[in-house]
Amino acid sequence: MRLLLTNDDGIHSPGLTAVYEHLSPHWDVTVVAPASDQSGVGRSRSDLSYERADAIEISDHEWGYVVDGTPADCVAVGLRHIPEADEIDLVVSGANNGPNVGSYILGHSGTVGAAVEAAFLGTPAVAVSGYDHETYFPEDGDSSFDAIGAATRDLLSLLEDTAVFDGDVDYLNVNIPAAETDTIAVTKPLADYDTRVVEGERTTFESNYWATHPVEGDGFPIGLDGYEDDYPAWSDRAAIVDREISVTPLGTPQSVVDPPSDVVATLDRYPLEKS
Repeated sequence: MRLLLTNDDGIHSPGLTAVYEHLSPHWDVTVVAPASDQSGVGRSRSDLSYERADAIEISDHEWGYVVDGTPADCVAVGLRHIPEADEIDLVVSGANNGPNVGSYILGHSGTVGAAVEAAFLGTPAVAVSGYDHETYFPEDGDSSFDAIGAATRDLLSLLEDTAVFDGDVDYLNVNIPAAETDTIAVTKPLADYDTRVVEGERTTFESNYWATHPVEGDGFPIGLDGYEDDYPAWSDRAAIVDREISVTPLGTPQSVVDPPSDVVATLDRYPLEKS
């Protein structure tokens, strides 16, 4: 199996290093990662943004390539440009520094955005995020991501040569604790989210990513103990509160909803009669 490895925290991220070191002894791994931290950019592409130059720089790296662009840029380069592109079987994105759970956050995550870009380009993907139950973010340093890298390796070993991506599943969103665990849960993203717009010297946002509870600390929960029993058992948030590996199967594109009859009837009245 030939893997394309990317992330949104940048080429120097300890999460990327840990995953590469655990995967490369077992599979052919080509890294195409951003030159700098691209957290929170979602699926932004340099050629589809008015705020980004419609050009990127690609440089060689001992593990593959570095792209002066977004995670989605990296996936496009990895699947459509580099010499290894036609050999890629699976894209792995991560490991992110901090969890990516809940429907709202998945749309903002550069880690997940890379996986979605891969799915649109016809290659299955696994987005990996790491979390610490006590500190939320894994501590800096490769050692804190060691269990996360090892679990990623074991998960890919289970997935290899299976039909998991042969149906409606295009990518997996995986959240792995920094402490070793024997428990894995198949989950769905929870949609709860809220935000406040706060007037002050400058208008700011206070966003609650854990919407059933006030956010503790400076915008993120310090630990997850205070959230026990807050979320439905099937949800990704419940799994990480319970110190489990959360695996959420997802598909692209966005869900298509059959229009209700009243919507159809309303639109049939267009154009309005001019008075």
